[in-house]
Amino acid sequence: MLEELRITGLGVIEDATLPLGPGLTVITGETGAGKTMVVTSLNLLFGGRADAGRVRADPGRATVDGRLTLPAHVRAAVESRIADAGAEVDDDGTLLMSRTLTAEGRSRAHVGGRTVPVSLLSEVGERVFALHGQSDQLRLLRPAEQRASLDRYAGPEHEKLLGRFAELYNRWRAVEDDLADRRANARQRSQEAELLKLGLDEITRVDPQPGEDELLREEAQRLEHVEGLRSAAQLAHVAMSGTGDGGDEVADVLSLIATARRTLEAQAGVDRVLGELAARLDEVATLAGDVSTELGTYLASLDADPGRLEEVYERRAALRALTRKYAEDVDGVVAWADRARTRLAEVDTSDELLEELDRERQRLHGEVAEVAAVLSAARHEAAGRFAADVTVELAGLAMPHARIEVVVGPKAAGSGPSIATAAGTDSGVGPDGADDIELRLLPHPGAPSQPLQKGASGGELSRVMLAIEVVFAGVGGPPTLVFDEVDSGVGGTAAVEIGKRLARLARDHQVLVVTHLPQVAAFADRHLVVAKDTGGAVTTSGVTVVEHTDRARELARMLAGLPNSDLGIAHAEELLSVADREKAQA
Repeated sequence: MLEELRITGLGVIEDATLPLGPGLTVITGETGAGKTMVVTSLNLLFGGRADAGRVRADPGRATVDGRLTLPAHVRAAVESRIADAGAEVDDDGTLLMSRTLTAEGRSRAHVGGRTVPVSLLSEVGERVFALHGQSDQLRLLRPAEQRASLDRYAGPEHEKLLGRFAELYNRWRAVEDDLADRRANARQRSQEAELLKLGLDEITRVDPQPGEDELLREEAQRLEHVEGLRSAAQLAHVAMSGTGDGGDEVADVLSLIATARRTLEAQAGVDRVLGELAARLDEVATLAGDVSTELGTYLASLDADPGRLEEVYERRAALRALTRKYAEDVDGVVAWADRARTRLAEVDTSDELLEELDRERQRLHGEVAEVAAVLSAARHEAAGRFAADVTVELAGLAMPHARIEVVVGPKAAGSGPSIATAAGTDSGVGPDGADDIELRLLPHPGAPSQPLQKGASGGELSRVMLAIEVVFAGVGGPPTLVFDEVDSGVGGTAAVEIGKRLARLARDHQVLVVTHLPQVAAFADRHLVVAKDTGGAVTTSGVTVVEHTDRARELARMLAGLPNSDLGIAHAEELLSVADREKAQA
């Protein structure tokens, strides 16, 4: 549940705080007062698209802050996800979210006091928030949206079945496309395979090892300069250990260090500083001894074998021949060979592989057809229940004689992929199954059923969408629902019925409604008014909670544009009384 929303610098709203809570909250106000900015801010807070044109010039930055209380059924999942991003829920169980947008279009998001990707706001929003506006009515006219509505209603097990079908379908199409491509381009693939084999054979004969070219370069350099390296190492070794080639003893580093250490130790009792320096000379002696030993090992490893130098030259020449053809260095040649082996499998057009792919294609085709039939049967079963539930809700929305039909039929078989149905006919098939879904409306008895896009007026569409949302609420869904003027085109008794349904929906959900209808606003548990102030140099809007007489005045304004009319206020008070009685009886 969204407990509070603060908006600064967005559109006409300079700084406004909306106290929210459970139940039904309505937001009203004159046209242009800024109600749209409230909806826009909610959309921004939950990861929606940012429009820099909405940011006020002063201060050049818009911020939306929200405080949520997470319901039990989503809390664990949300906490786990935000913990991955380094954020956390407050000790009192609330979650702070924020979205900032600058006039230059830069957008930042914060959750639990931590900077997070905007996508995290979207993930949280999917679990706790759903926005429905007039555009949703238009989406409801699309066949894909109607199919999605039925699938959503059918429940989580149905959605798992749908996911399994989509996976099978994608695998089938991938094998189908692969097989067709191999057959259609067999000659080109065969030529490419021959070139790849020639390259792989040449590389295999040389058998380059990763990093080998650099190791050979270093070895060749040592062999070419072996005498100079030996002389330098020998001189250094004599200086460190004092033993020359003739066995003569000469002054050496180790002896000098030992003499210095003994001299200092003799005076350590007089001055402890000299004792500390003597101890440090022990460390120097150890390090010098290690260097001397390693120099001896190095001298023993030096080899002036001319035959080995010739081998290195020949090997480097063989590697250079590969790098001229396939890559800049030996590591690149090895990588090219790996890619070539992978590609060789991809361009294989042997009869054995084509037969294997064809068998896999047929197997997957059969599985797709089988699961599509199960999916279709599940949709037919859900369609009857969905239509009955929505029809019941329409009766309560002043459409007592209207009826919704959900028609589930096979997709038209066209140029795309198809499968055979149980009836023996071909049906088109896509990643969402082999069914076309169509919502049809019978507005009254005797009237022919018509697709929603043909047979429903704007007001009827509003009520159909609300009825569907009420039905969805009964099978789960986000705990916070926002309706942006979905009652457009509705009035009279239908408006009262919409108010009743929204109030009923608010028993188990937090419902926020932007409305122009006083009949809907009268059912609110909390009434917010967005008011415009044009007294200054810049137009601004603020949000006020109205109660008692102020609320009656706002309803009177909505009823007749006369907030100070005694008759209008009396009418508004009567409307509020009716709404209170209806809510008490429901």
